[in-house]
Amino acid sequence: MSKPKARFESWLGVAALAGICLISLGNVIVRYTTNASFAFTEEFSVVFMVILAFAGAAVAARSNEHIRITLLEEKLSPRLRPMLYVAQWLGGLVVLGLIIWYGGVLTYEEYEWESTSAGLGYPTWIYQIWLPLLSLFIVWRSTQNLVERIRDNRLTPDSTTEEKSA
Repeated sequence: MSKPKARFESWLGVAALAGICLISLGNVIVRYTTNASFAFTEEFSVVFMVILAFAGAAVAARSNEHIRITLLEEKLSPRLRPMLYVAQWLGGLVVLGLIIWYGGVLTYEEYEWESTSAGLGYPTWIYQIWLPLLSLFIVWRSTQNLVERIRDNRLTPDSTTEEKSA
């Protein structure tokens, strides 16, 4: 079976990584040749790093590749695994829900207060909107993964019935 797709998040992560590489390389070249530095590189690099991390987390959530301990999953019977899958999903939902809520409130407050960044003077909400937005993508991809894992679990034969018939 092929891996599930999360193309938008994959491309977003690739674009963020390319952006980090390009502005860092440009900054090194300019600093080496002129002893000056681009002012925007730090602000943009941090934003691109957040985008890269959260886009990568969404891709990992969709393809069930997050770091976790699978011992409990392997020891549980196929009948009990869906409950564990839901518990895992709920734990992630709580954490991501807090990020969405507090990140959204912070972004809205920065928008309302018209806060600007220290380096370039850009509105800070432009940088902060990515945190709650990409957290929504992780929730969406985690939910897709949950549904697929439960469906696939129902399609696999019960290991206890195989052992009894052998």
